[in-house]
Amino acid sequence: MLQLGKAWRPVSLVRCKTTLIMGPPGGGKGTISKKLIKDFNFHHISTGDLLRTQVRLGTPQGLKAKSYMESGDLVPDELIIDMVLSKVEDISSSRVLLDGFPRTRVQAEALDKKKQVEIAINLAVPNEEIVRRTSSRWIHPGSGRTYAYDYNPPKEEGKDDETGESLIQRDDDKPAAVKARLQEYDNQTLPLLDYYKEKGCLRQFDGSDNPDLVAKDAASSAPRSSTLPIGCC
Repeated sequence: MLQLGKAWRPVSLVRCKTTLIMGPPGGGKGTISKKLIKDFNFHHISTGDLLRTQVRLGTPQGLKAKSYMESGDLVPDELIIDMVLSKVEDISSSRVLLDGFPRTRVQAEALDKKKQVEIAINLAVPNEEIVRRTSSRWIHPGSGRTYAYDYNPPKEEGKDDETGESLIQRDDDKPAAVKARLQEYDNQTLPLLDYYKEKGCLRQFDGSDNPDLVAKDAASSAPRSSTLPIGCC
């Protein structure tokens, strides 16, 4: 983990037009993004949301992405770039929060041609903590209700609270699948830390300082008070 200073200036996000949030799958990017959107009024662009929309609509891009997602693989760079950059060009807001893109240096270089990232926030959570959190998650297939045995367990083990029907664990929530995703993420994405550090806009958020942030809806000040900055903005 980067050893950076403790000072944090919330005004930096007020001034910045494009902020990127990075972090491993299951690390809590979505939760933190909601806090930043609420506090700083960004237009949120989530790679996951875009992919799910394209898959649901059955677009050519969505059908291609679906085959990778169902096998637990990351969607290729060229497909992600096409979808996200098209979205960036379509929005009218001048303040954008990018969530899940870019994840490789190739994507970062493509993004730089359209928009300059002014703050890159990296969410650092130990892999073993993510495996523990994710593998404790079970769902009710009929409704999508989600339970987690470490903080939101069902009243009766293995049963949905409302219907009494059996809960299931998705294949991609099982420990082996989670570990495989994290290893692939590390191989592709960690070089971005050096890229944005060299550009002078990297901020490190230590998720282990706020273990309840992902599991529960913590206060919106948490991302700001726990971020470790390199000078930016």
